[in-house]
Amino acid sequence: MVQHLLKNGLAKCGRVVTAAAFACLLASVAWAGGKPKVAKPSELWQLSLDGGRSLTWEHSFSSESEVKPNRGFWNKLVDVVAGSPDFKFLVRPYSVISDSKGRIIVTDPGASGVHVFDFGQKKYKFIERREKVRDAMLAPQCVAVDGQDNIYVTDSESGKIFVFEPSGKYLRAIGSLKGGEGYFKRPTGIAIDASAQRMYVTDTLRDEIFILDLQGKAIDRFGETGQGEGEFNLPTELRLSGDDLLVVDSMNFRIQAFNREGKFEFSIGKSGDTTGAIFRPKAVSVDSERNVYVVDAQWGAVQVFNRQGQLLYYFGAKGTHAGEFQLPSGLFIDHDDRVYVVDSFNRRVQVFQYAGVKNPTGGQ
Repeated sequence: MVQHLLKNGLAKCGRVVTAAAFACLLASVAWAGGKPKVAKPSELWQLSLDGGRSLTWEHSFSSESEVKPNRGFWNKLVDVVAGSPDFKFLVRPYSVISDSKGRIIVTDPGASGVHVFDFGQKKYKFIERREKVRDAMLAPQCVAVDGQDNIYVTDSESGKIFVFEPSGKYLRAIGSLKGGEGYFKRPTGIAIDASAQRMYVTDTLRDEIFILDLQGKAIDRFGETGQGEGEFNLPTELRLSGDDLLVVDSMNFRIQAFNREGKFEFSIGKSGDTTGAIFRPKAVSVDSERNVYVVDAQWGAVQVFNRQGQLLYYFGAKGTHAGEFQLPSGLFIDHDDRVYVVDSFNRRVQVFQYAGVKNPTGGQ
C-alpha cells in the first residue's frame, strides 16, 4: 500500500519538475474574460511514491482546437483568407467522465452545455439544449454514462436529468413535470449501475439519494439531514466503485460509502486542520488499488486515502502550472488509472497517469 504520510500536517509532497520541450499549458484567466490563453509547455511533473509507484502529469486540455492540433495545408490557407475558426472552449467546467470508447465528457455550466472530446478519432462535439420551450438544459452539473454510452447529465437549475445518445442526440428529460419544473430540488451527483439498470442521484437540497431505473422511475431513496452515519449535509458528487457507492457529503466534510442498497459501510475525512481533514470536498474517485481520491477545492489539491481513512499522500497546490489547480471540481479515474481533474477556474482538465500494482477488482 502506498505510504507517503506527512509528519507535520499537510506538508506539500515533493514533485519533480524538469525542463523539457513540451508544448501546452494554460495560463490563468478569469471566467468573465475571453478565450483561455494557451502557453507553450515548459515542465514535466512527476510524483514518486513508495513501492515504485508514481503519478505523472501527462497533459491538459481546454479547447476544441486541441482535438485537431495539426490542421492541413488547405485548412490553414482558408484560415488566412477567412480567419481562424471559432473553436469551442471550456468556460466553467465542473464534472468529467470517460466512456467505453475513451471519449472525455466534460460538463460546463458556464457554457450551459457538455463538451465531448474524442482525441482518438480527432472529433469534438458540444451538446446543448438552450432556448427550448420545454426541457431546456440550463446548468449542467454532473455526468454519467450507461452500458451503451448514453450520456446522463444532472441540471441543478432545472431540477432534471437530461439523457443524450452517444452522438449527442437528445433522448429525454427525467424528472420533468407538467408545469415545466423539475421533480428534484437540486440534482447534482449521478452514478449508473449498468448491470442492474439503475441510477443513483443526489438531491442536494433534500439531503437524500434517489435510486431510479434508467427510465427515471423511483425505486427507493435513502438519507436525511444530519451528521450521523447515513445522514447528509448537502451531498453532491457520487461514484460507484465495485460494490460501493461513494458520496461526497460536502458540508459534513467527508466521504460516506454505502452498499448499492443504501446501507452505510464507512466514511473518510473529517473537518478541522489536522492530517486527513477535508475542507471543501467536490468530487471522488477510486484507482485500481481501491485508494480513494478526493478533490479539495479549498486546498486546490487532491487527497488520496486508503479505505481505512488514512491519508496516503496528496498532490496539487494553488496555481496555474502543471499539477497545480484553482478551484478544482471534477474527478474521474478510468480503468487504465488515468486521473482526470477538472481545474475549473483555470478552465482546463488536467490528466495524470497513476502507476501502481494493478488490482482487477478495483477501479471504476
